[in-house]
Formats: sequence, structure tokens, C-alpha cells
Amino acid sequence: MRSIPTLVMIAYASAFPSSLGAHEAMSGWKYEAFCCNGNEHNGDCQMISTKNVKVTAQGYEISLKPGEHRLVTKRHDFSVKQSEARRSRDEEYHLCLYPNEDTLRCFYAPDMAY
Repeated sequence: MRSIPTLVMIAYASAFPSSLGAHEAMSGWKYEAFCCNGNEHNGDCQMISTKNVKVTAQGYEISLKPGEHRLVTKRHDFSVKQSEARRSRDEEYHLCLYPNEDTLRCFYAPDMAY
């Protein structure tokens, strides 16, 4: 018979699977657990094309249309300060939308060259 604390932990893990660990980017590194929910097939994080990102003096301007991220169903324009961007580990841009497509949760960018 399992103890009550064990059953509580199992119930918590079942209710909040994203807290157990983040899914991986296509290149194999893991998104931070805070950023991602789901997996590589239905999760809210994925790599986006460099054509969707414009580097500015303030940081990044990101434009997405349907088909450019698995969760996007309408046009979106996001702004991210350079200080708020997370470091990409594969030199690509990655975007996490959570809890819906209107909310940019995390943005990963390669190091900026000066």
C-alpha cells in the first residue's frame, strides 16, 4: 500500500506534467521547464525561422503568421528586450507561447555579435 504523500506526489505529477521536465528542441537541448508545456509534437516551444525575427537596438521584433509556429492561427507581432531573451543553445531562434498563442512566454536567441 502506498503512503498518502506518495499518492499526493503522483497526483501532482499527473496534473502538472510540465513540471517534471522540459521537452527538447530539435537539436537536442532542453527548453527550460518554466517555458515549455507539452512535447516536440504538441508543445508550445519550437524553433522559428530567422525571417520571423528582426534584431533592433532595443532587442527583437518577432512577426509570426499561421504555419510559422504550431500554435499560431493568426498574425502576431511581439517585441522582446535583449535583456529578456534567453540564450539559444543551437544558434537558432526559438519561441514558447503559453498559455495561449497571444502570450509569448519565452524567447530564445543566439548570442548577438557586436
